[in-house]
Amino acid sequence: MPETVQQLVRALADSSAVGLAFEDDRWTWAETVGDAAARARVVRSWADPERPLHVGVLMENTPEMVRALLAGAVGGHVTAGINATRRGAALAADVRRADCQVLLTDAEHLPLLDGLDLGGARVVDTDGEEWASLCAGAAREVDGFPEVGAMDTFMLIFTSGTSGDPKAVQVSNFMVVMAGSVLADKYALTPADVCYCAMPLFHSNAVMSSFAPALCGGAAIALARKFSATGFLSDVRKYGATYMNYVGKPLAYVLATPELPDDADNPLRVAFGNEASDRDIEEFGRRFGCTVWDGFGSTETAVIITRTDDTPAGSIGQPFEGVAVYDRETRTECPRAVFDGTGAVTNLDECVGELVNTQGAGFFSGYYNDEAATAARLDGGMYWSGDLGYRDEAGFIYLAGRTDDWLRVDGENLAAAPIEALLLRHPSISQACVYAVPDANVGDQLMVTLVLRDDAKLEAVDFEAFLAAQPDLSPKAWPRYVRLADEVPTTATNKVLKRALRAEGLDTADPVWEREERGTGYVQR
Repeated sequence: MPETVQQLVRALADSSAVGLAFEDDRWTWAETVGDAAARARVVRSWADPERPLHVGVLMENTPEMVRALLAGAVGGHVTAGINATRRGAALAADVRRADCQVLLTDAEHLPLLDGLDLGGARVVDTDGEEWASLCAGAAREVDGFPEVGAMDTFMLIFTSGTSGDPKAVQVSNFMVVMAGSVLADKYALTPADVCYCAMPLFHSNAVMSSFAPALCGGAAIALARKFSATGFLSDVRKYGATYMNYVGKPLAYVLATPELPDDADNPLRVAFGNEASDRDIEEFGRRFGCTVWDGFGSTETAVIITRTDDTPAGSIGQPFEGVAVYDRETRTECPRAVFDGTGAVTNLDECVGELVNTQGAGFFSGYYNDEAATAARLDGGMYWSGDLGYRDEAGFIYLAGRTDDWLRVDGENLAAAPIEALLLRHPSISQACVYAVPDANVGDQLMVTLVLRDDAKLEAVDFEAFLAAQPDLSPKAWPRYVRLADEVPTTATNKVLKRALRAEGLDTADPVWEREERGTGYVQR
């Protein structure tokens, strides 16, 4: 059983199966691995032996991006995924924080680097003639490189930055191999399969849930430069994709497009990812004739939760050993949730806490060049995730949002995630983002931004009637303000940037309804 990504890639060096697909081009695994080995040799020829060899990659999902990841695996150097949506000083800070000796980019992204302090990193245009010539002249064999160990860092992957500045997570070879082997085995991936990857390969979801299982199963990686809701199904059919990964809201975006009678006429077997709603999981599986398996895990991989066949509606599943829900102030485990006859939780004040790993770091190897942030995550010998949740009597976990998704309205604590799940029961609503805006007196007022499905309509009076018909909606959880938007700000991995919505508050050109202070009716501001 391979223990490193290096070993996985070496095992594919002679494979004649298709390994990489992009637009109208196809390459075998043998061709792809050979290309990667040549690139690894070129990069190593530039290395300063006095510094760790970290190679940044600033690209979208292109063949050169996959070759760069494979080059790091073959050559034994660390690849740093640089978020292609970052700009200016923030982009430069990421490159410096990752301590990049070399930064591989392309003609599209090269202008973003003009005038930036990159800490001396050598910038390489992979669309340029010099790079092509050097790679064409380098040896393509996979041997002759330093051996790496299972716990050696394979990649630096930055957190999504939904709640602050991104941090560079040290992702070990072991973590990538473990994730890939579990998924390849679970979904029986073989060289006959095609893994469709539209999520960015500079992020952990695509690396762990597409790149890694493809390597473990010998399946092809089919790339979309960027995710497109309207291009999704045509890509699946063109590539013959049998497996796909997602993170954030892609399922909702696809489901917001008009349904066609032949949507299920496609080769897709499995969609694997995290953060989809129960409604979208069920609807996507029905519409496209596939199995959707939604899990939970952060880039740090210290808190892992997986769905089981008996997972109840609304829950994200059962946690791995050591994962629990703790009160941050008392450092004690929270009591289990109590549900009333409607399914509403009656003791949110007590049962909601932070998801932790009581056994320590789990598989988290720390943040690179950031001891303070690592220490904060491992406060008191436990890993504190920043995610809120609660557990039922059977131990199933339900998400309640991030730690800043805790609202206090009229003296009552409310969690954003259960309210969002409730709002998604409305057939016209594609996305619901609940957050706090300041109350003029004290505490918070609850605001929600709604994104409707394509061509859907929603009137204020109908929204009021819908809320009134929900038996498990607390009177305090009726939104005071409702913003209707065409889209919401997101990270590169389709996670909603609620801090941007909070900052805008009521200062928006979008339509905003306001609820009567002591009533249930809405009027447009």
